[in-house]
Amino acid sequence: MILALDVGNTQIYCGVFAGSKLITQFRHGSTARMSSDEIGVFLRGALRENSVNPEDVQTVAISSVVPELNYSLRAACQKYFSIEPMLMRPGIKTGLKIAYKDPKEVGSDRIADAMGAVKLFPDRNLIVVDFGTATTVCAIAADRTFLGGNIMPGVRLAMEALEAKTSKLPSVEIKPARTALGKTTVDSIQSGLYWSNVGMVRELTRRITDEAFGGVPPLLIATGGFAHLFDREALFDHVVSDLILTGLLEALRLNGYLQDSAT
Repeated sequence: MILALDVGNTQIYCGVFAGSKLITQFRHGSTARMSSDEIGVFLRGALRENSVNPEDVQTVAISSVVPELNYSLRAACQKYFSIEPMLMRPGIKTGLKIAYKDPKEVGSDRIADAMGAVKLFPDRNLIVVDFGTATTVCAIAADRTFLGGNIMPGVRLAMEALEAKTSKLPSVEIKPARTALGKTTVDSIQSGLYWSNVGMVRELTRRITDEAFGGVPPLLIATGGFAHLFDREALFDHVVSDLILTGLLEALRLNGYLQDSAT
């Protein structure tokens, strides 16, 4: 069994693979203060609750955008699974050419997303939009060049900022809006959150398509916790919620961790 961990600023997204098949997924809130024991106890308990024997886990892959957690994550794998995990970091083989001015600046989550997209949709120009704590947009050329992209506040982060930084605006349920004209404060916030993200996707993907791909439409892929929020708008060619886990599995393969496993 392979345990893949996508460690974000608000959640740890976990997936278990049997060979190349994703057999279960689960999540846990994340904070920079989590201890190795807290992480290890949660992982072993969640695995059992999902009918996976923790002793069957032989390999662990981690993508983390929370550097303060990396030591605890590594220690948890060592203590609770007797495994030295593969941590996505500079120097890991990715199969990508990184066109950033400083490739080390690209977050491991964006690299893993790109690796998953290239694995699932080879030889295609791609734009990947990941709706996480931050919303990221990444362009990948058919020759596996990571061209760059955008980073902006995610849907929930934008809503929380409105609640925290204004005196009268409440927290609202995040859901698709039917109209652009809100008739109540709650409706207006929900409408603003929803349609601003729809407009953002349309405008940024159009501009990136012109700049990176000469106006030839690439394959548009959505992933992340809020990816399905926009299903009604038909913005994307594919929605792949577990894209980053697929990328982590590919990273294990490229770096020799699965040489004795059928993937």
